[in-house]
Amino acid sequence: MLVAAPRGYCAGVDRAVVAVERALELYGPPVYVRKEIVHNRHVVTTLAARGAVFVDEVDDVPPGARVVFSAHGVSPAVRAQAAARDLRTIDATCPLVTKVHKEAVRFADQGLDILLIGHPGHEEVEGTQGEAPDHVQVVPSPDVVDQVRVRDPDKVIWISQTTLSVDETTETVRRLRERFPNLADPPSDDICYATQNRQVAVKAMAPRCDVVVVVGSANSSNSVRLVEVAREAGARAYRVDTAAEVDPAWLDGATTVGVTSGASVPDVLVSELLEVLAGHGYTAVEEVRTTTESLRFALPHELRDSRLSDSGRDTCPEP
Repeated sequence: MLVAAPRGYCAGVDRAVVAVERALELYGPPVYVRKEIVHNRHVVTTLAARGAVFVDEVDDVPPGARVVFSAHGVSPAVRAQAAARDLRTIDATCPLVTKVHKEAVRFADQGLDILLIGHPGHEEVEGTQGEAPDHVQVVPSPDVVDQVRVRDPDKVIWISQTTLSVDETTETVRRLRERFPNLADPPSDDICYATQNRQVAVKAMAPRCDVVVVVGSANSSNSVRLVEVAREAGARAYRVDTAAEVDPAWLDGATTVGVTSGASVPDVLVSELLEVLAGHGYTAVEEVRTTTESLRFALPHELRDSRLSDSGRDTCPEP
């Protein structure tokens, strides 16, 4: 059995989950959270059992209450709605998502049409588009490039959702550049380091596997991408929320099974999967590591309290 590394929690997810835990510790329940703090069913269920209350919109939060914005970010309109309700906000937006938001604002101020490569309806995409709605249009795939309309083909730039497949983004940009030869690139890659690292690890592991099992929820974009990457590398690949969802038929004829997990998945779920697979005879474990991650983000400023320091996780500055 091969286990990909890096896998599981990234720095932005760790920061967001700890933010809710710290808020509950500091203020006691209920602490409201707009949307899922991260896209993982186990994490949301666990936090809800501790007193977090997940809501769809800030209008569902009682006036004056405390609300956490999820790792995926929110638009200025949502922030204004929260202020109108006198909500005490804690912003757990991943700093890498915040970087993309700032890019959108800056490019809009320069009068550029912004082509946001991403999935319509995803919270991150909605938040980024909301920063400059008159300038941003979403391009979900290479297949819709021909439908894109801009005001000036010489004043166009692309940005992307942070959790996409690197290969998918590359192809969309290639097609966009065929239509708009002067398409500008953002100053840095928007796809987050964790998304890239997990995909690279799967690309290294999957060719050696008959089957790859990805732990992650269905609404986790980066987890779904890992399944696609594994299949493109030649393995049969499946996604599960928990080990209980593994179908033994998937393992028929499989000599080598690979395991990985999305960036919002706690490692306990991977450990449980390894136990289940060991019960099917896959007891020897080899880690396939392509890089080591050390990045950490400071907690939201509302929660930085030296009296409650937790392994230094609230002492590292954001990039």
